[in-house]
Amino acid sequence: MIETTITDDIAQVTLARPEKKNALAFEMFDALTKAARDLANTDGLRAVVISGQGGAFCAGLDLGTMQSMATKMDEVKASLTEVDATGANRFQSPVTAWAHVPVPVIAAVDGVCLGAGMQLALGCDFRVVHPDTQMSVMEAKWGLVPDMGITQSLPKLMRADQAKLLIMSARTFSGSEAAGMGLVTELSDTPMDAAMAIAHDLATRSPQSLAGGKALVERAWGGGPDALALEAALQRDLIGSPNQIESVMANMQKRAPKFG
Repeated sequence: MIETTITDDIAQVTLARPEKKNALAFEMFDALTKAARDLANTDGLRAVVISGQGGAFCAGLDLGTMQSMATKMDEVKASLTEVDATGANRFQSPVTAWAHVPVPVIAAVDGVCLGAGMQLALGCDFRVVHPDTQMSVMEAKWGLVPDMGITQSLPKLMRADQAKLLIMSARTFSGSEAAGMGLVTELSDTPMDAAMAIAHDLATRSPQSLAGGKALVERAWGGGPDALALEAALQRDLIGSPNQIESVMANMQKRAPKFG
């Protein structure tokens, strides 16, 4: 149900359950986490693009999976407090694990992007979205709160009052509306093509520079004095490194860089 392929050092992670609009079943949660962790340790990887099959990104949590929770409520509640080394539980890891992949992660979003699917898209570094995509932070419809790492992603993107309105109302909105709220990196009538173009463009930059830039935002955005120390530490590691020097030389010589 989760397919991963790597071509030209760019990974494509596909939600492959088109008959259900790629709604997430339990096994898909674990498969997404595994895919992220495997790619985080893949040498030479330059970018990741996440998409859904069949003209839909993800319709959220599978209804059958949701219904099955009623028969094992104690197990489900226990899993909410069992966390991994990053502090994430089984339901959060499929989203938060992408922040630990040291390359750009881009969501190509069309069709529907609801509930768990919305949180997965928010957990990516960039979202390329079709203007007509139907999107929603939907958990309030089911009497729940969004609990897949939204506290890590949404504060970087929008004001608190707007976030509370989306979370409390569970209203559905278009990709175009989402762009106006700051939730979309780029609108496109062909999200997959545009996402791949971004991936290939970023792949021309030093991998260490990209990893550092991602870490800077993930770990220190809006931070205090500790964030200044992180800026300095990341820069200290980059300055004078082979790929940083190659970036300078390639620009000066007007040629494509050759990173090690």
